[in-house]
Amino acid sequence: MRKKGIMLAAAAMLLLLTTACGKDSGGTAADGKKKDTVVVWTYPVHGTYEDDLKQLVANFNKEHPEITVQTEMLSWAEGPQKFDVALNAGNPPDLYFHGVDGSYVNTGLALPLDSYMTQEIKDDYLPGTLELAQIGGKQYGLPLYQFEWAWGANKRILEEAGIDWKSIQQNGWTWSEFTADAAKLTKKLPDGSTQYALVTDGTSMDFIEMLTRNNNMPDVLDENGQFQWNDDRIKQTLTFIQNLISKGYMPKETAAIDPKKRTDMFYAGQTAIISKSIPYYDVMIQNRNKDIDAGKLQGEKIDFVLLPVPHNDNAPAKTTMGAEGYLAFKQKKDKGEEHAKNVFLVMEALSGAEAGNSANELALPFVRKSQAEMFKDKGLASQETLDAAKKMAENMSMPVTLKLDIAKAAQMKQFKNQVALPNMQALYAGEKTPDAITEEFSSKGKQMLGQ
Repeated sequence: MRKKGIMLAAAAMLLLLTTACGKDSGGTAADGKKKDTVVVWTYPVHGTYEDDLKQLVANFNKEHPEITVQTEMLSWAEGPQKFDVALNAGNPPDLYFHGVDGSYVNTGLALPLDSYMTQEIKDDYLPGTLELAQIGGKQYGLPLYQFEWAWGANKRILEEAGIDWKSIQQNGWTWSEFTADAAKLTKKLPDGSTQYALVTDGTSMDFIEMLTRNNNMPDVLDENGQFQWNDDRIKQTLTFIQNLISKGYMPKETAAIDPKKRTDMFYAGQTAIISKSIPYYDVMIQNRNKDIDAGKLQGEKIDFVLLPVPHNDNAPAKTTMGAEGYLAFKQKKDKGEEHAKNVFLVMEALSGAEAGNSANELALPFVRKSQAEMFKDKGLASQETLDAAKKMAENMSMPVTLKLDIAKAAQMKQFKNQVALPNMQALYAGEKTPDAITEEFSSKGKQMLGQ
């Protein structure tokens, strides 16, 4: 018994020493390479993205069994806040799915990628796409696709109201033209509810950002860092929105509508148009129609129409575009250069040719030659939607944050979160006038942006 006890104690000590050594060194794989873990936070980019991600990771691990890829799928509603908390605490994930953001770079934790970028990788990107993930000429991300914001509509409702949606897709429309069409699209339904011309959500900045870009304002700041939301242009934009609500073309309860409610209203035929649509909505609605045919869902089948955002009568049309993909971060307790190299290896695997299925599923422009080649002629959206998206891309508005000093980009984000968003909600609720909001934007701009 005593001998057995000594042997067990010796085994326990050996296990303890082995565990401690493994913790210090990270351990080694069968091929002698040091083990490492790369943490990835991402989103359900499209309906089957979680399956895509698992396959991409599995393929990566065939070549790099020593690297464990730990993925977490965030929700669109809560994920951004979770990431901001982690970043502010100095412990962000190694990889995060997002567009390049100057406020992230301003923390000092965003990992510059230039030293890891091979010429082969650079040459694979289509012209102008790598720049969509650069700030100050430095590469901070690898794009997965080019995003494109638009409005989406129910073809039946448009045609019943006599709206020439094909002409709008080709030629665009002004605020005056949209307002005239909105009157035709708004009516009482047989059940007593209202069919609105347009529904947006009151929880985000997307709606006002799309409209201001269509009124000669690229963003809160322009690419030179000059404040834009402090003159008649912003007041005109706010007044345009106020009129849509006051005339009943948009719901008076817009401030309380979240993105899910907005989508539910569209599916229920309670609105002709939803703000912030992307070409992928075509694919989503096709799948929904199939589920209705199969008896899995109840509701009206919808024919989807992609529409450009209307522009001020005296301003050119602009389409909000940019890129989303993976950004790399280090932590306050830096894990070293070898870990950074491993992070980039994972990043490249999640952004390569096979990852092009995301652009394909979303009906968005590819960013890499290898992706375009692999998924050629495999598009899922209708030709009408693809043609409309291509036409809108001719009026592309590049993200201002890519040109801004990183400190300015951080200030602009703070202004949007602390000043612009609550004021937009007050506008929707009828609690503040366009004049009052414009005045507050101007005064807060001086305090927060120094101009």
